Amino acid sequence: MNSTYLSQNNIISSLGFDSLSVVSHISDEVGGLRLIDEPKILDRPFYSSIISEEVLNDAFDRLPSKSPKTRLEKMLIVSLNTILKASELALNDRVGLLISTTKGNIDVLEKDTKFPKERAYLSALGAELQNYFGFTTQPIVVSNACVSGILAIVTAQRLIDEGRFDHVFVVAGDLVTKFIISGFNSFQALSDVPCRPYCKSRSGINIGEVGVSVLVTKDENLLVDESVEILGGASCNDANHISGPSRTGEGLFRSVTSALKEANLSPGEIDYISAHGTATMYNDEMEAIAFNRAGLGDTPLNSLKGYFGHTLGASGLLETIIGMHSLNQNTLFASKGFQELGVSQPLNIIEKTTSKNIDTFLKTASGFGGCNTTAIFRKV
Repeated sequence: MNSTYLSQNNIISSLGFDSLSVVSHISDEVGGLRLIDEPKILDRPFYSSIISEEVLNDAFDRLPSKSPKTRLEKMLIVSLNTILKASELALNDRVGLLISTTKGNIDVLEKDTKFPKERAYLSALGAELQNYFGFTTQPIVVSNACVSGILAIVTAQRLIDEGRFDHVFVVAGDLVTKFIISGFNSFQALSDVPCRPYCKSRSGINIGEVGVSVLVTKDENLLVDESVEILGGASCNDANHISGPSRTGEGLFRSVTSALKEANLSPGEIDYISAHGTATMYNDEMEAIAFNRAGLGDTPLNSLKGYFGHTLGASGLLETIIGMHSLNQNTLFASKGFQELGVSQPLNIIEKTTSKNIDTFLKTASGFGGCNTTAIFRKV
């Protein structure tokens, strides 16, 4: 079986509109979370990373305009356009498009929108991107709670391995909206300060937004400096609870061990873990249990939520792209906000950005409904 790789990539975020700029900020341990005072979203100030409307519109207005686009569509189009141009691939029937999101154009259901409510359908989002760029194949939307971003990568690999496509463009994004924020607020899960994954003083989650994209391909001629090979991937749903993670970490443990088996690696061959790490009490504890059950308690680990907050269906892809650059730069990025371990099992949290020769990383994500996904990557 031929190898499958991640290649051209782009990040649109509050920290910049290209991957290298964003990774540079992370290397300097600079985060994008800011105190937001927007009564239309929440009746009190909250921390979030939100993309500048002015900068986004400026970037989008430089592209060919065909019809009015929603905020999320602009984010995804700007990001995807960057890697489409870089790849120079013709969009034929051997090129696929995967879209990862949890809520898509959820903002069109609000009162002050100029778009029809039907635009909220995920299929409508797919059609907008397909028509804008001229994809000849039907877009596939991956919407499985907060594992969607990493699950989309694993799905793209499977589609290539089975011969359906030679290349797949994966694009992911979610918005900070009243619907999203009020939902997490109703769980009493929102933190009033920047989040601190795995820390004893953590008090909950922040929500952020990004638009990110990557090319998944088997063509070695399309590789870039930070390209990685996908060694293995697995997804498992432990069906524990509609919103609460398993107290034993069962689903995450099984997805990690399955991915290791597919990659033919032992836990000791993983150089670091890019974990989900939402900074909620139960999620972080569940991950600590699962990682220790899988023999990964000593493996260097970070969560990137302290830089962006939780970007929902885009988080897995966002954090994978940063992991690609981490391997290329031989750098372990700090888990921002961490001060003192606050889970019952030992974890080797990366407290300071450090140079180290690294070749492999393991990426995990967990989401509502008991879903858990793991993927393993190796430097090319």
